[in-house]
Amino acid sequence: MPMESFRPQSWNGIDDIVIVGGGLAGLFCALKLAPRPVTILAAAPIGQGASSAWAQGGIAAAMSPGDTFDKHVADTLEAGAGIVDEKMARFMVSEGPARIHDLLEYGVPFDRDLEGQLLLSREAAHSERRIVRVKGDMAGKAIMEALIAAVRNTPSIRVLEGYVVEELVREGRFISGVVARPDAGQSKNRVHFPARAVVLCSGGVGHLFAVTTNPWEACGQGVGMAARAGAIIADPEFVQFHPTAINIGRDPAPLATEALRGDGAHLVNAAGHRFMLDIHEDGELAPRDIVSRGVFAEVQAGRGAFLDCTKAVGAHFPDMFPTVYASCIAAGIAPASQPIPVVPAVHYHMGGVLTDAEGRTSIDGLWAAGEVTSTGVHGANRLASNSLLEAVVFAARIAENIKGMLPEPKINDWGKNAGESDDLVTIEDSPALKRLRRIMSDHVGVIRSRDGLKTAIREIAALERENSRMRFHNIVTTAKLIATGAYLREESRGGHFRSDFSEQKAGWKHRTFLTLADAEKVVADLAETAAA
Repeated sequence: MPMESFRPQSWNGIDDIVIVGGGLAGLFCALKLAPRPVTILAAAPIGQGASSAWAQGGIAAAMSPGDTFDKHVADTLEAGAGIVDEKMARFMVSEGPARIHDLLEYGVPFDRDLEGQLLLSREAAHSERRIVRVKGDMAGKAIMEALIAAVRNTPSIRVLEGYVVEELVREGRFISGVVARPDAGQSKNRVHFPARAVVLCSGGVGHLFAVTTNPWEACGQGVGMAARAGAIIADPEFVQFHPTAINIGRDPAPLATEALRGDGAHLVNAAGHRFMLDIHEDGELAPRDIVSRGVFAEVQAGRGAFLDCTKAVGAHFPDMFPTVYASCIAAGIAPASQPIPVVPAVHYHMGGVLTDAEGRTSIDGLWAAGEVTSTGVHGANRLASNSLLEAVVFAARIAENIKGMLPEPKINDWGKNAGESDDLVTIEDSPALKRLRRIMSDHVGVIRSRDGLKTAIREIAALERENSRMRFHNIVTTAKLIATGAYLREESRGGHFRSDFSEQKAGWKHRTFLTLADAEKVVADLAETAAA
């Protein structure tokens, strides 16, 4: 396999810092590291392959007069179903307002009232109004646009687009660089980037499942790559399904934001019955996992599930929720007067690469931030709008940590012509990936069981044996870790629901920590029992 070495432009022939991923965590970390030289490797043009850009709700931060850090932490703990790392959650919440001010300085146009104060809205499971938004449902897009502009104007940041990172280079105890494939991962050549520090910000796992709200780049490569390099993976079984993806056959599925239910929209079946009132006292505003199972049950039973916004939003829909409105109109649905068909879709992964409060992984030289991580702040179920908050808080902490650990580089300017850009097209799913997505949705989805998980693990192992591509190897490794974590956890908690262990168990009130070797042992044991 041809291997090139990219000409580093930092000192001693080594790139100072390589950031894998051009989403919110990666860009924010790069900006916070300035003026240190940073190379961002992004699989797609920055902002296009990032789930952050699609986030509709906003960022949660305790900034209103009646709100407190304690209240925000309490809501986070409650949503996380007993296994949130409280210390980490407190770091995140207490540093939230300062990070919001950073984003304002980078030019993010958060909604304000007539006096110029930030407008704060409320979402499910929050006890106070604390979500900062942009034009109702455009927060992610606006934040990313502002950060991309700031990154483009920062000489110390070099952006290389179309580079799919396939491997972390490990030398002894240290990660010493990455290997990437250019041309959106289609090139026959691989390129080596030596680095003094690697920050993994490669995003989530949604595209491992058949129905997801995530971009196709979010297919779990980062978790698999880190696990293969020896990193500890935490809580992989906890996958959050968004209950109200718009069910119009699109991949990825467009999202009907939580804020619609926050503003009074109701979930009904084809008969017009508000089924969530039968399930939970908070109805549509119950925690996401409960609402997802409610919607899933109606769809499975053939009754369908619909989000009725006709009374709560009505004629104001185009102005209040332009993104959702546009998705509906494109599919021939008039959401101001018609209920919107919905279905649960994989939205967020609470699990990922284990990190500490400074974003350090269990391997020296490797930091991680954003959805690829498991910091412990989400526990078994993420509180709405805490994901963007986590990304910026821990990205900033990583920047501080790296600055304190590495000596100052001698060169801090990449020059004007820093980036490369490919005209990228979305690569169609391979037959193996389509098969994997179906396996994951069928057996590792909203409702799981022992038999289904055993089937999934065996089929994933078969796919792995048939595979020869490095990128798919990372993807299938992540699927194996998620399925193994779900198989081992014999209870239901947060985003993880087992039909054969439907109750929460006190003995399982702890986080999961897995290495790839642990998962391989489970695979081997199941292979033996199948043979017997």
